[in-house]
Amino acid sequence: MLGVVADLEAESAQLDALVAGLDEAGWATPTPAPGWTVAHQIAHLAWTDEVAAIAVTDPDRFAQLLGEAASSVATYVDDAAEAGAAAPVGEILAGWRAGRERLADALREVPAGVKVPWFGPPMSAASMATARLMETWAHGLDIADALDVTVLPADRIRGVAHIGVRTRDFAYLVNGRTPPAEPFHYALTAPSGEVWTWGPADAPNAVRGPALDFCQLVTQRRALADLDLELTGDDAAEWSGIAQCFAGPPGRGREPRST
Repeated sequence: MLGVVADLEAESAQLDALVAGLDEAGWATPTPAPGWTVAHQIAHLAWTDEVAAIAVTDPDRFAQLLGEAASSVATYVDDAAEAGAAAPVGEILAGWRAGRERLADALREVPAGVKVPWFGPPMSAASMATARLMETWAHGLDIADALDVTVLPADRIRGVAHIGVRTRDFAYLVNGRTPPAEPFHYALTAPSGEVWTWGPADAPNAVRGPALDFCQLVTQRRALADLDLELTGDDAAEWSGIAQCFAGPPGRGREPRST
């Protein structure tokens, strides 16, 4: 579990280095997420890290937040990002740094076997850290795209890929479809060149290709047409059109960049 938290800290630090030197205009740069600037993206991460820290350390307070969210499910996250982005840039950055540090410290103290409450089902500390890693990486990609910067991926994206594999059935259900009965096989090449696999090697449906591309697909940060993924089987092809590893209603995805 400690390794996952360290990966989360490293991903956050990499994104921090990308935004820390931006001027006011840089923070106001629109990102691929409609209506969200760089400031909205960081404010969202700051808010979510803070709420996650509350979930770990103060379940009663988190239950109150959950009740507040229930009255505005459709806008709760966007409202929080909008409010956070209105703060001075220095305050946004300082709040994100403090919140993510509190979260990392809290996650390290969660006893083995204890589940942390969340907006969906309760999860282990390791799962919480992995979910925060996924979201930090995905929103960081939005920011890098907005700033026209290429950030080299690290093998810690394995956590993102793992969530993408684990949420296969969720993608079907959130789209009102029935998940396939049989598991897929996944063979993904890490940035380091290592091959990560999940599922039976002889499965009739398979997804193969760069782990980076797979992560971009399941976080809906790139269109399938822009990715170098090999899909075997009708079910895998269907899944590729609805893949989604983040909570909430079906995402809108991104338009292809290819011409």
